[in-house]
Amino acid sequence: MTSVVETPATVNSEVPAGRPAVALKSRLGPGFGRWALMLAAFVLLASGGYYAWQRWSAQSGSAAKVLTAVVTRGNLEDTVTATGTLQPKEFVDVGTQVSGQLKKLLVDIGAVVTKGQLLAEIDPSVYQAKVDGDRAQLLNQQAQLADKQAQLALADLQFARQQNMMRDDATTADALQSAEATRKSALAQMDSIKAQIQQTGSSLRGDEASLGYTKIYAPIAGTVVSQAAKQGQTLNANQQAPIVMRIANLSTMTVQAQVSEADVPKLRIGMDVYFTTLGGDNRRFYGKLRQIPPTPTVVNNVVLYDALFDVANPNQVLMTQMTAQVFFVASSAKDAVLVPLTALRPVAAEERPRAPKAATADTTEGSAPAPGAVAPGTARTGGARRASGADARNQFAHGRALVSVVDAGGKITEREVKVGVMNRVSAQIISGLEPGETVVIGTKAPAAAARAQTGGSLVPSAGPGGGGR
Repeated sequence: MTSVVETPATVNSEVPAGRPAVALKSRLGPGFGRWALMLAAFVLLASGGYYAWQRWSAQSGSAAKVLTAVVTRGNLEDTVTATGTLQPKEFVDVGTQVSGQLKKLLVDIGAVVTKGQLLAEIDPSVYQAKVDGDRAQLLNQQAQLADKQAQLALADLQFARQQNMMRDDATTADALQSAEATRKSALAQMDSIKAQIQQTGSSLRGDEASLGYTKIYAPIAGTVVSQAAKQGQTLNANQQAPIVMRIANLSTMTVQAQVSEADVPKLRIGMDVYFTTLGGDNRRFYGKLRQIPPTPTVVNNVVLYDALFDVANPNQVLMTQMTAQVFFVASSAKDAVLVPLTALRPVAAEERPRAPKAATADTTEGSAPAPGAVAPGTARTGGARRASGADARNQFAHGRALVSVVDAGGKITEREVKVGVMNRVSAQIISGLEPGETVVIGTKAPAAAARAQTGGSLVPSAGPGGGGR
């Protein structure tokens, strides 16, 4: 017996025109209604879930697309940094004023000496001989002076005798005149010998001083930090005084920091400054700015000014020519409420107090915007941004700024705050925020947007000068 399989077309063709639904239901079977109800319920559930997801995305989408940071509490410093070298505040280059062989060198590098201590000796033979010669010549001249004094005494007696005889008319006028001339000659010769004695005495004192210079004494108390001459070396002092050694007082060191001309206006005499050394385990040494010499040093067309300050060195851990990383403290805040600088946005110009009319900046093209104003082309979102190399902190010089605060539910609200000390990373909030709150510091850049901007690739596009690398 043959069975006949009916196709849907056959079924549909056999349904009478007056009863299509009843015929179709009877043909599909009793389970069709149950499956239809389940399908309808599934569609309703999917629609409700999609609607709830859309609502949740609309509420939290803005918070999910931003970068945030938590408001903290800590210390903040606005510093000017520079690199410097250490030198002893008090040091003397000890040299010799006479030429000769360095016969004795009595101290070594690192020796601690006292003021007036004998350090070295130059061979004194030549200078001792000159002193002995001057003394002998002085003795000879003193003997000549005694002879002239005797001759003058004789001439005085002869002249007096001739005067007495002349009163008695017992001599001639010629004899009297001859006795007077002899007396005057003896007096002049005696004055000449006296002048020679003075000259010889002066030469003797000079030669004695030169003899004394053959012994070199410490001019100050300190440490021998270097030696430029060796024992047995011949020193020539005719052109310039040769340096034998350097003595330095290491109890106080001077830091010579080189500051760029752009940062010098931020410095002031007496401001706090500290520095660290290489290998010093970040230990800080503190001082106060003492001097800024007006003459700069130009290195590769860069103008640098020396800033000098002193630091105590009782344990002598600081040594000559050490490199120092110097920090000049322009301003500071202790235990302050801190946020990243990028969380701040400038207050609109119309929201800030207006400046006096005489001080209003020109707003024509080419003029600088007022402090705190948004530079043209600078976005107000995403935090403080530096325009054309300018310091972003200049936008908040008036002490006011705006921040975007994210609450616990992800809602973002704008709030005005009062700004205090700032550096290039963080800012002090005087009022308007509390530690633990969350602020917006920027926006997330989607990868798709980055690819769209670079033609579908994450490789940066070529600059105006040609193709990419």
